[in-house]
Amino acid sequence: MRVGKAERNTRETQISLSWDLDGKGRYNGTCGVGFFDHMLQALCVHGGFDIDLTMKGDLEVDCHHSIEDLGIVLGMALKEALRDKGGIRRYGSFYIPMDEALGFCALDVSGRAFLVFDASFENPSVGALDCCMVKEFFRALAFQAGITLHLKVLYGENDHHKIEAIFKAFAHALREAVTETDKGVLSSKGVL
Repeated sequence: MRVGKAERNTRETQISLSWDLDGKGRYNGTCGVGFFDHMLQALCVHGGFDIDLTMKGDLEVDCHHSIEDLGIVLGMALKEALRDKGGIRRYGSFYIPMDEALGFCALDVSGRAFLVFDASFENPSVGALDCCMVKEFFRALAFQAGITLHLKVLYGENDHHKIEAIFKAFAHALREAVTETDKGVLSSKGVL
């Protein structure tokens, strides 16, 4: 069973979650930001993951601490669930069309953290989510999980569609990368 659990308790956020990589596509809980819950639901459904979340954040300030810290905790849980990264495909990539928008994700479960984020947004926010926090979320997740992550919105007009396209592309690419194989660690070095 590939499940990672993580917690983070600060003066700004209290987060506890579990991430089952072999779930049924179920998201349980709320981060307190409606549009971001919608994105986490999409991540679970399209990746076939189960995430159980208990969270309280200082949303009276803004969404920054909540979204960034949630990325940190999700990255920690993903790293724990993957353990030595043996017996997985390691790489994944996917395009997602979302009406007029096209999103792309390529990733490597390498143990080496890196983020390339190529997306711009027309508005400061979608619902209660500050659009600038999408990059911060993925940076936190990638650096905690130790994955190389490339995300790009090739084109689009509607910020909701652009953000949703990259979340769904990430979900499908990650699903591909963590698919189990009968081989050991996919590296000429023998370790990741």
